[in-house]
Amino acid sequence: MRLTVNGRSLDTETQLSVQALVETLTEARRGVAVAVNGEVVPRSAWAAVPLAEGDAVEVLTAAQGG
Repeated sequence: MRLTVNGRSLDTETQLSVQALVETLTEARRGVAVAVNGEVVPRSAWAAVPLAEGDAVEVLTAAQGG
């Protein structure tokens, strides 16, 4: 399956949920937001939202500092 994650192509051999993808990208458990095809996915739905071929995913993490 081919996804676009944060503007970069990502090929996976298995279907992933939003939660599984986030777990592969960051160890952060707080301050993470996800949008799939331009729609924000609430954290409570991450495990239930499967990703599909061609999805565009943005994973954002909050950064501290100024």
